[in-house]
Amino acid sequence: MWWCKAISVILPVLIAVAFITLAERKLLGIIQRRRGPNIVGSGGLLQAFADGLKLFSEEIFLPSQINLGLYFFVAVFALGVAFLPWGVIPYGNLFMDLHLGILYLFFVSSISVYAVLMSGWVSNSKYAFDGAVRGTAQMVSYEVSIGLLFLSVCLCCRSLSLSEIVKVQEGVWLAFPLFPIMVMFFVSALAETNRVPFDLTEGESELVSGFNVEYRSFLFAMFFLAEYIHILLMSVLGSVLFLGGSFLFVKGGLLVFWFIWVRGTLPRVRYDQLMELLWKSYLPLSLGGLGLVSGILIGAQ
Repeated sequence: MWWCKAISVILPVLIAVAFITLAERKLLGIIQRRRGPNIVGSGGLLQAFADGLKLFSEEIFLPSQINLGLYFFVAVFALGVAFLPWGVIPYGNLFMDLHLGILYLFFVSSISVYAVLMSGWVSNSKYAFDGAVRGTAQMVSYEVSIGLLFLSVCLCCRSLSLSEIVKVQEGVWLAFPLFPIMVMFFVSALAETNRVPFDLTEGESELVSGFNVEYRSFLFAMFFLAEYIHILLMSVLGSVLFLGGSFLFVKGGLLVFWFIWVRGTLPRVRYDQLMELLWKSYLPLSLGGLGLVSGILIGAQ
């Protein structure tokens, strides 16, 4: 049954997200020379589940002058869209082997922008709306760069199917011939997921908490889960595109560690620096990389 497959995908992702949040707090504690969670469960292993229980049991305080229906819908929409790409990630027999899997991922990622934009608009707060506008511009801009990087991988594999991309890497990982493209993909993934040093949508010093500032209780938990599901997705997707498909979640876990390490070591950049990095550096380099890969493949024929 389709719903059994859906549960088989959603449940492991939620459990993985719970332990990612725990690992992040533990690693940030080590980096900042302090103790992380160590009270709930053995060594704090159950801290993430305790936090989730607390969030889902809190009382909801609704902002004034909001569209109540859209206010609740946006949170559910953000979490629902975060699960959609997992249907084409090639692990086990729980995925749809789409011939245009890369295009499907583009389609879903473009929809997720609406959740960020609408959350700031329906909150009736200038801080939330400013964060939403920042996030929308940031995500849309870096999708251009990530799309060109994806095309370079697809040209090398001559397919838009993720399963075919995995099969091509049985001999050698694409991380070796496409190392600069892989580095640009991982940096663009930070901007696409609004993570440090590109977390301008949640700049606490100027926006309090960004586009989700007016959300609390289980509604905030939905945005929180959606963010970390996107982080896990980009890590697993990076493994599929550049590191082959075997031991998928082990390699994805190493890339999640890279997300956490960057958060604990790098400062937040200015918004103009973020946009300048894309339009003056990454976009020309992405176009140049695509042209170089095309030229090499044409010359090899």
